[in-house]
Amino acid sequence: MELRAFLIGPVRQEILSGIPDQAKFEEVRLHLSSFDDLQIVQSDYEEAARLYNTCRRKGIQGSHVDFLICAVAIRHSAAVFTTDKDFTNYSKHLDLELHNPRKG
Repeated sequence: MELRAFLIGPVRQEILSGIPDQAKFEEVRLHLSSFDDLQIVQSDYEEAARLYNTCRRKGIQGSHVDFLICAVAIRHSAAVFTTDKDFTNYSKHLDLELHNPRKG
């Protein structure tokens, strides 16, 4: 089984947007260039909205980018690798797999 990590463009942008120092920005940008971006298609945006509404009905709030991450991950049957605890809450109500580094 091949294990690969991917990004989506909005995540790449969010990471880089938080780095005001130009030298550090370039360093991180170079490291991130090793990761391919998964393509986002129209149905991902529609699914992200559906997932947002599903969680909202359950009292769970989240950002639009978070639900876009969920939609793309679900479509690609990919686990989300994050330390953001919001994704644990989402996964309780969505068919979302979270990466568990202990499982390998």
